[in-house]
Amino acid sequence: MKLLAVSPHLDDAAFSAGGTLAQRAAEGWQVVVATCFTGNVARPQGFALACQLDKGLPPDTDYMALRRREDDDACDALGAGAIHLPFLEAPHRGYASAAELFAARRADDDMVDRLAPALAALLADQQPDLVLGPLCLGDHVDHHIVRDALAAVIGSRPLLLWEDWPYADRAPITATPASVVPLGARGREGRLAACLSYRSQLGFQFGGADALRERLRTITVERFHHSDTRSSTQPPQ
Repeated sequence: MKLLAVSPHLDDAAFSAGGTLAQRAAEGWQVVVATCFTGNVARPQGFALACQLDKGLPPDTDYMALRRREDDDACDALGAGAIHLPFLEAPHRGYASAAELFAARRADDDMVDRLAPALAALLADQQPDLVLGPLCLGDHVDHHIVRDALAAVIGSRPLLLWEDWPYADRAPITATPASVVPLGARGREGRLAACLSYRSQLGFQFGGADALRERLRTITVERFHHSDTRSSTQPPQ
């Protein structure tokens, strides 16, 4: 059996569904995490550069290369394979502020049309028995793009959507989940180890490794939803 997790960014799958991924791998599933927005931009400027500097990294750091290495470590902790697609995340596509990342999609952003064929090819190559993707809690534009691109190409394959974390702490959903996965020791340990692998993100996202550990300590299940579940009021376009 094969599970394919389609992650917008280099951390989303592990942050949101790492326990499930670790448990399925331990049960003998082949688990693959494919991350969509991992491409490099030489000499980023403006808001894109600020997204690197606010993590405490100097401007000459190859930020996305560093993040891909972190993702390799995280996937090793989960027992998963890693695939890095070369598309650019929103700050490199003209989104110029944090507020714009969580607002309506830019009219000139054609990323769904560009990403969908790549995801179709990925599905054809991987032949997964189950696909996981983002429910889009928090309304990050890149998460919505991945969800829409998946919807365009998923066909009859089973698809479940994870509750995006840590956004789920701030924007919980009341819809009844299609699946609730209790996390045993392997799941909780695997999710923690994977999340800790994203060292560049821990201070910005959680206030440090100890704070991450404390937040994960209370998470005992992971919830997944059908693809027709409404997660927000953000228009798709």
